[in-house]
Amino acid sequence: MTDDTELAAQVRHADLTHPNIARMYDYFLGGSANFAIDRETAEQALRIAPTERDYCWANRGFLGRAVRYLVTEAGIDQFLDLGSGVPTVGNVHEIAHEHNPAARVAYVDWEPVACHHARHLLGAEEHRVTVTEADACDVEAVLNAPGVAGLFDFARPIAVLAFGILDIIPSLDGAGLISRYRDACVPGSALAVSNNAQMTRTDEEVAGIRGLLANTSTPQLHLRSREEVAALLPGYTLVEPGVVPAAQWRPDRPVTDEEARRGNVYGAVGILPRA
Repeated sequence: MTDDTELAAQVRHADLTHPNIARMYDYFLGGSANFAIDRETAEQALRIAPTERDYCWANRGFLGRAVRYLVTEAGIDQFLDLGSGVPTVGNVHEIAHEHNPAARVAYVDWEPVACHHARHLLGAEEHRVTVTEADACDVEAVLNAPGVAGLFDFARPIAVLAFGILDIIPSLDGAGLISRYRDACVPGSALAVSNNAQMTRTDEEVAGIRGLLANTSTPQLHLRSREEVAALLPGYTLVEPGVVPAAQWRPDRPVTDEEARRGNVYGAVGILPRA
């Protein structure tokens, strides 16, 4: 594990005094791009709600299967990953390049440590993969950033990825935010989305997690029902099996309902219809 002082020296504007959800997520997945405050808060979260790590793995597994589908079956080779977080095993560009080496991926996150590690990981990949430090809610800034505008051909389909981000943005109007990205995309483009849910979590567990998040840079937690997640995809045609617990979206192995519900996260993929 990287020493906190060493990591802070590498990313000088990183906040070591407050936990960060992207770094906590990294810790849950076994990564090293996190600080003591993140690890302590993540362990508190597990004591409050033991399924929090299940959520992370269910979300991460869904991302991999969704990207694979979008490359191999939908034929998309441009990916805009909003709130991409800290790089870990099975990154979007790794999955996409396994099936199409020419695929282009633009990562966007506002967390300095996430962006630092992503740039370090990419190395010489910059002609196909970029990292932009920006707030995904500032749509114009994201779309006009050199790492996005200079990488993508907006006359061709783009897949917008919104995994675990719409549930922590300040506004409840996730559909409004998504619509602004959708309007920049041509028919044949896609959206893949995941969102926290309350499947096996108790009310007490949810309240406890919200209490922990209140001390982070993302103090909101918008849990959504299946119907509310479907409403996040206005204008898109849902890909089968529709909105489901993320672990049950085209799984590579049989997944029981009990296992899927422990993830407490819904997932869906939609395609913008062609004329």
